[in-house]
Amino acid sequence: MGAHHDDLHDAAEPHGRALRLGIGGPVGSGKTALVAALCRSLGPSLRLAVVTNDIYTTEDADFLRRAGVIDPERILAVQTGCCPHTAIRDDIAANLDAVETLEERFGPLDLVIVESGGDNLTATFSRGLADRQIFVLDVSGGDKVPRKGGPGVTSADLLVVNKTDLAPMVGADLTVMSRDAAAVRDGKPVLFTSIREDRGAHSVAEWATHMVDAWQREHGEPHHHASHHTARNATQQAPAS
Repeated sequence: MGAHHDDLHDAAEPHGRALRLGIGGPVGSGKTALVAALCRSLGPSLRLAVVTNDIYTTEDADFLRRAGVIDPERILAVQTGCCPHTAIRDDIAANLDAVETLEERFGPLDLVIVESGGDNLTATFSRGLADRQIFVLDVSGGDKVPRKGGPGVTSADLLVVNKTDLAPMVGADLTVMSRDAAAVRDGKPVLFTSIREDRGAHSVAEWATHMVDAWQREHGEPHHHASHHTARNATQQAPAS
């Protein structure tokens, strides 16, 4: 996956299951804030669940639970104990187990969001884990970042440039960022946002809704899968949010 990394995993069987959306990007770019915003915007209309990744803590999952944007039982935290890209691209077992557990515990679901830990511009999700990918940058790194490229920037299905409200303070030219992002992404979409000002990230939520709709048209409505998790989790059902 991406220009410099082979994907070692086959894509999961798509029919009758939720769309799996990976969200990656550097530390502090606003990935968890974006997940919270998507839960706010999409929660009323879509059946959601979330998997977070942190190296040693459950900080991102704890933030989402405190924020109350989704039923806390629908959030699972993966502690990777390794570089974030390893757990989303190379050894995806822990994340895949978490996704499948949520699907079997609360299914049918429409969308499962998998948030990566903070990583660099090479971070991409294996297609064995994520069907679609968002890569999040923010303006505080300067307007040169999009033109530096990297598989995360160039190959994600959607590039989100966050914290546009900070651009005047850090001297970032959004026109330059837009031009350079378009040049390296070969026509794939780029959205600029400030989640601080738009707590529902509505443009990103609209894109995600289109992805879910297209997924369900192509692969059918999700249905409940029975597997080795089902018996173990049969007594842990929680009410749908």
